[in-house]
Amino acid sequence: MASSSSIRLLSLFTAWTSLHLVVTNTRADLPGTWELLVPNAGIASMHTAVTHYGTVVLLDRTNIGPSRRMLRRGHCRFDPNDKVLQRDCYAHSVLFDPSTNQIRPLMILTDTWCSSGQFLPDGSLLQTGGDLDGLKKIRKFSPCRSDQFCDWEELQDVELNTGRWYATNQILPDGSVIIIGGRAANNIEFYPPKGKGAVELPFLAVVEDNQMDNLYPYVHLLPNGHLFIFANNKAVEYDYTINAIVRNYPPLDGGPRNYPSAGSSVMLALQGDYSTAEIVVCGGAQYGAFIVRSTDTPAHGSCGRIVATDPEPNWEMEDMAFGRIMGDMVMLPTGEVLVINGAQAGTQGFEMASNPCLYPLLYRPDQPVGLRFMTLNPGSVPRMYHSTANLLPDGRVLIAGSNPHYFYKFDAEFPTELRIEAFSPEYLSADRANLRPVIEVSPEKIRYGKGFEVVVSVPLPVVEKMEVNLGNAPFATHSFSQGQRLVRLTVTPAVPEPDGVGRWRIGCTAPVDAKVAPPGYYMAFVINQGVPSVAKWVQVLS
Repeated sequence: MASSSSIRLLSLFTAWTSLHLVVTNTRADLPGTWELLVPNAGIASMHTAVTHYGTVVLLDRTNIGPSRRMLRRGHCRFDPNDKVLQRDCYAHSVLFDPSTNQIRPLMILTDTWCSSGQFLPDGSLLQTGGDLDGLKKIRKFSPCRSDQFCDWEELQDVELNTGRWYATNQILPDGSVIIIGGRAANNIEFYPPKGKGAVELPFLAVVEDNQMDNLYPYVHLLPNGHLFIFANNKAVEYDYTINAIVRNYPPLDGGPRNYPSAGSSVMLALQGDYSTAEIVVCGGAQYGAFIVRSTDTPAHGSCGRIVATDPEPNWEMEDMAFGRIMGDMVMLPTGEVLVINGAQAGTQGFEMASNPCLYPLLYRPDQPVGLRFMTLNPGSVPRMYHSTANLLPDGRVLIAGSNPHYFYKFDAEFPTELRIEAFSPEYLSADRANLRPVIEVSPEKIRYGKGFEVVVSVPLPVVEKMEVNLGNAPFATHSFSQGQRLVRLTVTPAVPEPDGVGRWRIGCTAPVDAKVAPPGYYMAFVINQGVPSVAKWVQVLS
């Protein structure tokens, strides 16, 4: 077995080689393509989520003054305590339809600045906390078809027990949502409310330093039902049913990783017997950059990977081709991870970063250490503080937001960004179109552990076993996609349909239980030789 020092050297050499290739190649040589979807969305999206109707909710904050999109006539917001705009007729949330590239305004009433969210089992978006009058608010958005009307609802009969600013939400196996942390909130609570209110979680106080670094903790639901919680540079396994930390993981080298020093994190695809869960944490700012407001302190490029379910877990380290803060890690349908957005220097915060990282990276989990990162075709729009990335059902990744300023500011080196783009990974390239399956028949609902069938058509003959993977729709904000999850189903080899050329039937088994896949809506992708279909939405039920 190679020593840790030799692995580290290999990783550094590979990162240098990748960077050298980037410098010496033209953009056309690198995989992936970019497209501008909307030149002006009207708002800079700080929070983004894809609904099971395929529409996309974009959400900023309310106390930001005029946006570039008006509310419906006669639907202004009145807030005598708003120091910027007491009578506010501007939208701070919009609904985007990627099938038509059309946008319509949504009305949010209380401040959603640096809030949190998660989809509930019925497909409605739960949205919690924020600042000022939004600190304890709970909101819902119940999505609808594009020919129907739906809008934000502020819940009147319930509020958060503790004000939540910079918190993280995670859906649980019973369909409830746990809300963890936030500024001056080292505790947890649930929606719907449970018990007597907030429950202290001392771990969050222990990892807090003099620049915080414990905000927006990275939370992943493990297949044993416990939570993996990462904050600053430490992680624990937490049993929320008894409010107990059942395991402390080794610290991760490389400095703080959470807000305001944020890199990003992802749980790799759950597969096989679903007993193993691997977590990856990448990037981050150097400690102290936030305190001194340094915009040019180089970001970290290191990544740690840990088998969270292993009896004796340890972090496996490797390096990206670039240092990166504020990057987003998006689970692709194939089980690979797209690392996109962010900056190469500075820290999170208003006007506190520089040197935008325009080059996405593809993280390939099945490759050996040092060979997992591939540099992709760069974008041209800096996506800095308050930008987002979300997987769409067609396999593209929606890129929105970036506002490194307290208000909207367009005459700056890194202006407020209203454009919406899409990045298409290499699997959507024209030379792979004949491999792309089309889902012809699939169920709308599946139940845990039960079998079901999917019928697909493929232009070319099927030469290897196809995959059927379920990806949920997370709530993306501040470089972390809350609740993000990909589950590889157990499938049988595809069998040709007797009544049609190029049609194949795949036998599938639904996830074994709600600890593997909490109840709710998922994008069901069929993967053929690394090329995903357009997803069909499926609801996973007990």
